[in-house]
Amino acid sequence: MSYLHSDKIKILETKASEIRQAIIDSVLNAESGHIAGALGMTDVFVLLYFHTLKHNPKDPLWEERDRLILSNGHICPALYTTMAYAGYFPIEELKTLRKFGSRLQGHPHREFLPGIETSSGPLGSGLSQAVGMTLADRIDRGRSSNRFFYCLVGDGELQEGQNWEAIQMAGKERLHNLIVIVDRNNIQIDGFTEDVMPLEPLQDKFEAFNWHVINASGHDFDDLDDAIIQAQAVFAKPTVIIAHTIPSKGLGVAERDFRWHGMPNKKIKIEKSKWKITI
Repeated sequence: MSYLHSDKIKILETKASEIRQAIIDSVLNAESGHIAGALGMTDVFVLLYFHTLKHNPKDPLWEERDRLILSNGHICPALYTTMAYAGYFPIEELKTLRKFGSRLQGHPHREFLPGIETSSGPLGSGLSQAVGMTLADRIDRGRSSNRFFYCLVGDGELQEGQNWEAIQMAGKERLHNLIVIVDRNNIQIDGFTEDVMPLEPLQDKFEAFNWHVINASGHDFDDLDDAIIQAQAVFAKPTVIIAHTIPSKGLGVAERDFRWHGMPNKKIKIEKSKWKITI
């Protein structure tokens, strides 16, 4: 059961709208970047950074913090923007996205920006990193560790075999404080996932590897919060939340269109007059 009250939900919705606008502005300014996944996962990032995570923007290396591992690093405009609004660095710095010498590279670099837990870019490796970090936490703190490891993955990257080795390991070790959130937007750069390399039945696959599975709307804060609360209460196995999202959420002309996965900026400028911003 979610404990979000209506006033808090309104605050989160307003924050998500601001952050979506800032993502669009930063990608346009960079003249490159990935729109679809970033806008689709904005609500997830907002809930995590403004409600769920134990973290401290003033002390990014705080030992007691939860860990957020972003596997599909190309959606980092959403991560950067949310972190900026949460106080990790000045919002003005978002204008440097993908610029030479910027801390905000096209894929996150752990050594560049405090608060980034892992460097990511090669798809399919983040979940393995998260499993390793969670296992290390068990060695250090035992099974009673009170911090969580949240790993965000794209559905397209689940087509890569390394993920399933990590999923198998996590299930075998019963890593209860590992919570994976899958961006189930059904698209990837070449088309729809079920046309390129079908993932379904995705829930059955995770369950076969001894995972607890929760389906949730990626745009309903109450539903997402309820899913995370359920996941935190599971002690016998890891949990995956399959978050059903709309790629390019809020950008009417681009929603659910895989061609906007990483649309070149020249095309964005051409289409800008047709945008129907609904956020």
